[in-house]
Amino acid sequence: MKIVIVGGVGGGMSAAARARRLDESAEIVVLDRSEHVSWASCGLPYHVGGEIAEADELLVQTPEKLRAALDLDVRTRHDVVGLDPEARRLTVLTDDGTDTVDYDALVLSPGAKAVRPPLDGIDSARVHTLRSIGDATSLRERIDAGAGRAVVLGAGFIGLEAAETLAARGLDVTVVELSSHVLPPLEHEVAWRVTAELERIGVTVRTGLGASSIEQGADHDTVVLADGTRLPADVVVLSVGVRPDTAVFEKAGIATERGAIVVDDHGRTSTDGIWAVGDAVTSTDAVTGVRRPVALAGPANRAGRLVADDILRPGSARPVPPTVGTAVVRVGEMTAAATGATRADLRAADVYFQTLHLHPGHHVGWFPGAEQIHMMIHFRAGDGVLLGAQAVGRAGVDKRIDVLATAVRAGMTVADLIDLDLAYAPPYGAAKDPVNLAGMAASNVLDGTLRIWHVDQLEEVRRDTLVLDVRSRDEFATGHIPGSLNIPHTELRERLDEVTAAASGHPVRVLCASGVRSNIAHRVLSQAGFDSASLSGGMLTLRAALGATADDLLISTAPAASTESSSVA
Repeated sequence: MKIVIVGGVGGGMSAAARARRLDESAEIVVLDRSEHVSWASCGLPYHVGGEIAEADELLVQTPEKLRAALDLDVRTRHDVVGLDPEARRLTVLTDDGTDTVDYDALVLSPGAKAVRPPLDGIDSARVHTLRSIGDATSLRERIDAGAGRAVVLGAGFIGLEAAETLAARGLDVTVVELSSHVLPPLEHEVAWRVTAELERIGVTVRTGLGASSIEQGADHDTVVLADGTRLPADVVVLSVGVRPDTAVFEKAGIATERGAIVVDDHGRTSTDGIWAVGDAVTSTDAVTGVRRPVALAGPANRAGRLVADDILRPGSARPVPPTVGTAVVRVGEMTAAATGATRADLRAADVYFQTLHLHPGHHVGWFPGAEQIHMMIHFRAGDGVLLGAQAVGRAGVDKRIDVLATAVRAGMTVADLIDLDLAYAPPYGAAKDPVNLAGMAASNVLDGTLRIWHVDQLEEVRRDTLVLDVRSRDEFATGHIPGSLNIPHTELRERLDEVTAAASGHPVRVLCASGVRSNIAHRVLSQAGFDSASLSGGMLTLRAALGATADDLLISTAPAASTESSSVA
């Protein structure tokens, strides 16, 4: 059998390697238009920043090594420009001219290409993308030559990785994002903390607007924003998204949706004898069932392996699983990560869900170095099935999101999270790990032990209820909701008459710093007959959700600090 694979890197090379391990007699040909076929695309920003010193360190394999180890016929600088499914033949453009390659089985792994918006000046030599080793090398050379100002268009994962590394190189960096916050796949209260970290490391953040043009100059370019702001730039990093690179195959009759190749659960396309994997294909979301491209390395690598199984072991090959969409990014000293569905995803899919915020320590508070993890989870109302989770913090974030990603994949409920037996020692966690705590608190919400309210209800809450702030007097003075009543939670039982008088028959909505003390207060109030609820995530979440407008709302009378991070369960 002759297996031809178009495109290497993650999905294509995984298919090639697996196919060889399954069939020593197969002829396996890999065609890639670039100079490299197996390289770490996720490492490109870190080469620009110098953490990866040499570009060659990004090369996972070379054609020579692949030939020696796996007997693969890897042909770089071979650009597939035509496909004839009837003849099972590819037309390939090479340095020596046009050639044809026949196949018995064809795997398409063409990946995605950077979106280039139709802006005047976008063709400037100072505008760089980060999709290849050549892109990274070119950008690094310009920085090494003395570039001092950078504008990053797009604040997705790659854009922020680029911004971080450019700032670390000493450049004056501005990030411009059309969406209302950086990292649009994240919830806004998680993304706000990322924005704060960007600003801490010296990056200027402009959100809610895009670029209207790029004016090319002799010494530098000028990025003109939609509001008229002019940003001088020695380099411009373009990171506004990617689109599946599928035009050749779509023209040949391969079915697509919104430019992405349609595949079944074994990676088979609409045409017999052709499979597809990676950034260029539609993937099914494991939570909502929505089909869309997912530009992540993990799913591409795993799908490539399973496609090879289907080609060579069609009767026993496992299906390609739906994607959970787990992702993580480092920004300065912060890590932000997410898995599963967002609120927007769930609303679009008409899923009835609840959201919970919490702010536990990444390990026990009495051991030196404890850092807060700012977490949120979404779970299905009624049965508590975990639907998604996000977190941001300085330590322990990736570990917890990985556990929660496993739980989403397994269809676990929040009650199941309580029972997870996770590693504990003081430097690493707690006897009640943040994942356990999330399950405990969410289970309390499901069974009615804990009733919560959210920041998006703030206007209604201020109008129709008594806001009871149960933080200490010093904390209250650092910033509180106008009109709220302050009774520290340790005094509440003795001062219930004051609450009765102040509420005057209205419901009571409680808050503290993180939701811990307000949960205690809620239980006291509820059992005393009050209509009570606790603010999800407390003042920490309120400030994050309101972002830059928080200080416009809150009344501050004295400086103070709080470090609350214990259990809400």
